[in-house]
Amino acid sequence: MNHSISLTVNGARRDVVLDDPRVTLLDLLRERLHLTGTKKGCDRGQCGACTILVDGKRINSCLALAISHDGADILTIEGLARGDQLHPVQAAFIAHDGFQCGFCTPGQIMSAVGMMREAQAGNDPERIRECMSGNLCRCGAYAGIVGAVLDAQGQMDESNQRRSA
Repeated sequence: MNHSISLTVNGARRDVVLDDPRVTLLDLLRERLHLTGTKKGCDRGQCGACTILVDGKRINSCLALAISHDGADILTIEGLARGDQLHPVQAAFIAHDGFQCGFCTPGQIMSAVGMMREAQAGNDPERIRECMSGNLCRCGAYAGIVGAVLDAQGQMDESNQRRSA
């Protein structure tokens, strides 16, 4: 039995017919919508490589059934930059050498963006580490990631202050 769902993915409405209700959001994004920036790591929700934002909140897309997110607003790594202008978190990851092997980096960036939107960590490095603890990588660039998050948070705070002034 087929199931039709509609999603907004990176700002564009996508209507999809699922032939299996067990399709995960990760597999839908990668295999059906050809958005391969979101990575399939452990496929058990333990590494965070598949982190995306659904309705503004971070989730592990490997654990989420696509059918249960009918109508959701989804943001993937492909939707962060605006043309040639990187998102402040992407730019800060470059500036602070927060990149890892490339496999885990998209999930780390999406988790950082989600964490900042959730306003969970503020500017506390220990709290940032705790909030990012669901994203694991053996590459060891964690120190750069904390610096990138702090830098991006500062830039986004300044930008928001200029808009409200």
